[in-house]
Amino acid sequence: MMGAKEVPMYKTILMPTDGSPCSFQALEHGLGLAKALGAKVHFLYVLENPAQAIWIAPESVPYGLELLEDLKKAGEEAIRKALDLAREKGVEATGEVKEGTPIPTIVEAAKGFDLLVMGTHGRTGLDKLLLGSVTEGVLHRVSVPVLVVRCR
Repeated sequence: MMGAKEVPMYKTILMPTDGSPCSFQALEHGLGLAKALGAKVHFLYVLENPAQAIWIAPESVPYGLELLEDLKKAGEEAIRKALDLAREKGVEATGEVKEGTPIPTIVEAAKGFDLLVMGTHGRTGLDKLLLGSVTEGVLHRVSVPVLVVRCR
């Protein structure tokens, strides 16, 4: 067929997760796609250091470190659940918890993959303004195709 473009094959898929039910829906969708394509998956949980996001008084440092440790445990648990789900579905997968700011960390990580799969709550108006959207921020900065799964 003249002028027909070759359809890209997705062999490696990056799936960021925050451990939320919405994120889990996106993982299920992405794993179904990975299974159908025979693609490998990498899960990424971005651990944002609360000390960098908010000002912490010197006397609060021990609590800040405790919070960071709790967040790290939550990230490790989210990755473990994602890997368990991949195993159940018969998809080859790896995962990691990486410290950083979510949007730039995901954008940088995505450079090594063929496809990015993320969930979104589909917030609008004031909710979106106040809560922001990591998915939207990534979508506007990344150079690889992105599959956005709208959560129900």
